[in-house]
Amino acid sequence: MSKRNVGTTSQRWVVKVGSALLTDDGKGLDTQAIAGWVDQLAGLCTSGVELVLVSSGSIAEGMVRLGWDKRPTEVYNLQAAAAVGQMGLVQCYERNFGRHDKHTAQILLTHDDLSNRKRYLNARATLQALVGYGVVPIVNENDTVITDEIKFGDNDTLAALVANLVEADLLVILTDQDGLCNKDPRYYNDAILLHEVQAGDPDLDAMASSKGGALGSGGMYTKVQAAKLAARSGTHTIVANGREREILLRLRQDELLGTRFTPDQEPLVARKQWLAGHLQSKGEVWLDAGAVKVLQRQGKSLLSVGVTKVVGEFSRGEMVQIKDPKGTVIGRGLINYKSEEADKITGVASNRIASVLGYVNEHELIHRDNLVLV
Repeated sequence: MSKRNVGTTSQRWVVKVGSALLTDDGKGLDTQAIAGWVDQLAGLCTSGVELVLVSSGSIAEGMVRLGWDKRPTEVYNLQAAAAVGQMGLVQCYERNFGRHDKHTAQILLTHDDLSNRKRYLNARATLQALVGYGVVPIVNENDTVITDEIKFGDNDTLAALVANLVEADLLVILTDQDGLCNKDPRYYNDAILLHEVQAGDPDLDAMASSKGGALGSGGMYTKVQAAKLAARSGTHTIVANGREREILLRLRQDELLGTRFTPDQEPLVARKQWLAGHLQSKGEVWLDAGAVKVLQRQGKSLLSVGVTKVVGEFSRGEMVQIKDPKGTVIGRGLINYKSEEADKITGVASNRIASVLGYVNEHELIHRDNLVLV
């Protein structure tokens, strides 16, 4: 089955449902709406779709249970709300999927889980196994232990990384908007809904609003970024209005709804997917124009001679961003030298590394197998 096909031929979907839909804009869990989505999700499974659900709503539900009408700013209060709300959220899903004799599994992730290669592979294997058993994994960010350093930032990003993990054919992001418009429809009456776009189109960022709702942490901008991230594993993304009648089943029939983001490049191999999704970095290496050209056009390893500046503190084997002379991130990779060493060999030819440091770890600063362009 080709991963290029979507709609009626897609076999593995990741579906993400946003907070505003799940909680009826903050009025508590909308149990009737959740029951309807679960009916649709079960229908997808019956039609042959292997399904992973990424669900927001734990903090929002916790706020309602605790009687809070305003999202707190303190980390400990957010984590308390998540801990309380996660109970109600999972119970609601378990009860509704049970009506269809479907088992569910709770998966809580942090960015640390996906930044560590071994834990990434473990998460991947677990999700693949659950899907293979016909269980519906319900994935959420582990808000109760999260810190800013390991936070995904929003469940749109998490959903895209999960799509990479399970090599999904389709990522569906259900929101309270119809899809991506050429301008923000909340401010422009003449905004036009875009039904199909290329995920890598640089013009999309300017069209997407970065403003989220009162309960959510993302906006259309985060959904555009999620579509770009999902495209790295060849996954198509559809952003659509979750309040549309039978939205998921109609998408299954290839009805033209929402905005479809089509991958515009070949999917990366598994290790490169991990590198591409490894969003947390420890430092930066800045390159001259010649080195940028070699990386982008010839696909070679990064050598120290092309580096003009090293920023940050990092150890050997940690992730760093790779920047062009203007400071634009063009890639990321696992570096072979700690920051102090990398700084000393900046601009130095590979055959002179030993004379500068007194030893050689590797002749490449970042080997091409550990480097991905973005």
